[in-house]
Amino acid sequence: MLRLRRHCVYCLVSAFLAAALEPAAASDTAFPFGSELLLDAAPLPGTKRVPTIEIDEDGAAAFNLWCARVSGSASVTNDAITIVPTRTLSAQCTPEWLTQDAALLAALSQVTSWRRHGDVIDFLGVTPLRFRLMTN
Repeated sequence: MLRLRRHCVYCLVSAFLAAALEPAAASDTAFPFGSELLLDAAPLPGTKRVPTIEIDEDGAAAFNLWCARVSGSASVTNDAITIVPTRTLSAQCTPEWLTQDAALLAALSQVTSWRRHGDVIDFLGVTPLRFRLMTN
């Protein structure tokens, strides 16, 4: 009888642990809506700024580029993504930074799918882009 109780307790504890770990594993591969994603790139010379994006569940998107801040929209499914940034770039930027911003917007516009591995989110398209989830 004691052996049967131990076995039942072991099964219950195992089931509880499996249930507790399952959401963590699912969130490790889910799209991080509402989180700031940092482009995996070094800052441009003369600045410490690195582009970030944030996509909300309702599709609203914010892009902090090398110089400009742009809004837009995004549609995210299990592994597909469509990003539509507005093309309003700040005139206060240098021509070099405007060029970099336009290139990044073009690359984001051509993204067709995404995948996540922990804190790394890869956007796949003509130009693959890698972002890191801001965890601070």
